[in-house]
Amino acid sequence: MIDFARVQKELVECSKDSEGSGIKVSQKSDDLVQLIGTIPGPVGTPYEGGTFQIDITLPEGYPFEPPKMQFKTKVWHPNISSQSGAICLDILKDQWSPALTLKTALLSVQALLSAPQPDDPQDAVVAQQYLKDYQTFVSTARYWTESFAKASTRGIEDKVQKLVEMGFPEAQVRNILEAVGGDENLALERLL
Repeated sequence: MIDFARVQKELVECSKDSEGSGIKVSQKSDDLVQLIGTIPGPVGTPYEGGTFQIDITLPEGYPFEPPKMQFKTKVWHPNISSQSGAICLDILKDQWSPALTLKTALLSVQALLSAPQPDDPQDAVVAQQYLKDYQTFVSTARYWTESFAKASTRGIEDKVQKLVEMGFPEAQVRNILEAVGGDENLALERLL
């Protein structure tokens, strides 16, 4: 059985420090089982300047079982599937401990972006490129970050305007669009 009181507490803790760390966790729906995490790309990496969305599903046994996490934002990394967003990280599997939290798990995912482990890959093609042609790997990772992890301000403004024209308050629209990573359809569902 999921410890919902703990999940609520973790969400509050994450929101307290989100300005400093850039790490956020918010509800994807009314229940506390489907969440969305947001991490900034680490400085000094090809992911710098990007904002990465991670789908989080809490299993029945949470916190005694690890949360299921996968990148919603496409990312070019040896330990993250470029197709599905699946993450190869020990603490999300057999090294999970109930002492860990959603925030520490997201910090570990962020650290993985800084320190790829190409010898234990999730995506063999990316790992081979990382090992054999590092410069092409960096260029590709940077290109994917620019293409998929950087919200175009123009695009967001268009979405805000469209939703405000539907009669929703601008501040609420902006908050929800940020929480859902700019997904206009998901924002509309949350607004209704």
